[in-house]
Amino acid sequence: MLTDYCQQGSGRRTILHCDCNNFYASVELLKFPELRDKPVAVAGDPEGRHGIILAKNMIAKRMGVQTAETIWQAKRKCPGLVLLPPHHDEYEAVSQRVNEIYCSVTDQVEPFSVDESWLDVTGSRQLFGDGKTIADELRRRVREELGITISVGVSDNKSWAKLGSDYKKPDATTVITRENVADLLYPLPIQDMLFVGHAAAEVLRRHGVMTIGMLAAAPRESLVKWLGKQGDSLHAMANGLDDSPVRRWGESEMVKSVGNGMTFPHDLVGEEAWKAGLMPLCDSVGSRLRAQHLKCRTVTVQIKDPQFKVISRQKTLPMPTSLTKVLFRESLAILHQCWSKDAPIRLLTVTASALCREDEEAAAQLSFLNTVKPDDPRQTRLEQAVDGLRRRYGKSAIAPGTQRPE
Repeated sequence: MLTDYCQQGSGRRTILHCDCNNFYASVELLKFPELRDKPVAVAGDPEGRHGIILAKNMIAKRMGVQTAETIWQAKRKCPGLVLLPPHHDEYEAVSQRVNEIYCSVTDQVEPFSVDESWLDVTGSRQLFGDGKTIADELRRRVREELGITISVGVSDNKSWAKLGSDYKKPDATTVITRENVADLLYPLPIQDMLFVGHAAAEVLRRHGVMTIGMLAAAPRESLVKWLGKQGDSLHAMANGLDDSPVRRWGESEMVKSVGNGMTFPHDLVGEEAWKAGLMPLCDSVGSRLRAQHLKCRTVTVQIKDPQFKVISRQKTLPMPTSLTKVLFRESLAILHQCWSKDAPIRLLTVTASALCREDEEAAAQLSFLNTVKPDDPRQTRLEQAVDGLRRRYGKSAIAPGTQRPE
């Protein structure tokens, strides 16, 4: 019989991680209940070269359909696969309603993505019961009120709660305690751990770390040597020492990057095509930086060719900027340095990172070099004026040009 171990001893938190099951597909099936017994996937437009599986229902998953694979690969596994187009505005609306249900039991609700949220229900136990009781009630309400299902992990820290919600799907509650963690989580493969990507997993495997249990047992000093600061945080997470708080609903932290990418209907070849592809991306990133009163010190350009080979190159700027003109100039310079003009480009992404507030003078101290200057005030006023016109008359009121940057 499961009990709320968070009530055993003082100071233990009760953290939930709630994950909507097959979210995009589940929302689409609300409109098409006749498809519930068929394999269904949400996919981009094949004609627009976005033919990738974005989500699938459990039936399609059991037939081997995977998120992020191409439509033709999915249909080869599942010839009867029903494809539905995505409707992101509907997903946002349902996500809002799901989080409103979460907020009925606690004000500490921190979204992790459109379909995942952490909840700290420590202060809610006297009103609503232990962690498992609260999780089961949330599952019932979401299922009955919204017609979709969630899986919930219950633990005393965010990392184990996240692993718990992934442990059993769909529509399940899994409680991870100090007593059962070795049986439930430690046998899982290392890549199931939050924030262990492909590169980190390969490093760990080379050192014989294959499971979450092995990660927990590995010396912290060794993990730091192999992975730097990430090794320290992974050691804490695997051992249940993650004490990071759950933010209150509506609380936000400063974004770490602002980016935009596009898969083009036709391959980009040559400088003029590069400019046409880069300008709207830089325009979007620049306007979003200015809207949030941010500047960046680093610009990254990611390039994908028609064979899906991806490279990423970045450049540190001498001064922080939020100007579209500067982002365009630096992104184009990166392309010149790393890509042949004769080589086709399928996708481009421009990302601004190393962000600072635009009013942080310390981050924008003038260099003694005359060649290093802050953003041109006239250009700043010009781009802010464009932002204002777009807010008033719509984003299409003024389109960016692609003239050669100075």
